Amino acid sequence: MKPDLAGKHALVCGASRGIGRAAAEALAGLGADVTVLARNRDALDALARTLPKNHGAQRHGWLAADVADTGALRSAVEAMVAAHPVQILINNTGGPNPGPAIDASGDQFVDTFRRHLLASHALVQATIGGMRSAGYGRIVNVISTSVKEPIRNLGVSNTIRGAVANWAKTLATELAPEAITVNNVLPGFTRTQRLEQIIEERVASTGKSRNQIESSMLASVPAARFAEAAEVAAAIAFLASPAASYITGINLPVDGGRTQSL
Repeated sequence: MKPDLAGKHALVCGASRGIGRAAAEALAGLGADVTVLARNRDALDALARTLPKNHGAQRHGWLAADVADTGALRSAVEAMVAAHPVQILINNTGGPNPGPAIDASGDQFVDTFRRHLLASHALVQATIGGMRSAGYGRIVNVISTSVKEPIRNLGVSNTIRGAVANWAKTLATELAPEAITVNNVLPGFTRTQRLEQIIEERVASTGKSRNQIESSMLASVPAARFAEAAEVAAAIAFLASPAASYITGINLPVDGGRTQSL
């Protein structure tokens, strides 16, 4: 089955850089209309202008919004989908600052819960109508391998990512009869600004060199290298395609074999 997304409209969050940007490019390359969402208006406008248009009727756009303000986020997306319904939603938000769970404040947990679970839920509610009308829906959440194996020194992230994974599994069961799938992609170590942040934090906290930190991280990766954002985007694009119509409720690691659990 050819992964053709012509005639579909995808909303890609966190699209100004990293995995979100790569996902927007991959979906546009398969023929989808793509709306990119993030806070940086200039970056979004530049990206929307350069996204592939392999099908003459494709139209791309952008929407500036802050996932921390779920009310405004939902209102902005509802206004957009009134004119251009969405069939593909890619939930993707930058992770919280690293640190042990025991040192995290309650406000850190609440803020991360709002930016990840509540924002994703608001986006699903704002876009579900277009999926139902089309008889086609794909919701893909970009989270973390920590939902299978907690990652050291990412206490808040480990906690909230697990909540998002269970929310997604619940939605997958509820929406499956309507031909709407809900899946999670779990990136491993991927060359993004988030990875840079983690490496710099470990250098600062341990006194080790960057090469030592990277070598230590890669020792746990059978593929012996970091992923590129485009490799994670390829998995996202597959799950968004008609070829994945009978796949729902899964956590798909894209991690070079790093996750040891099944």
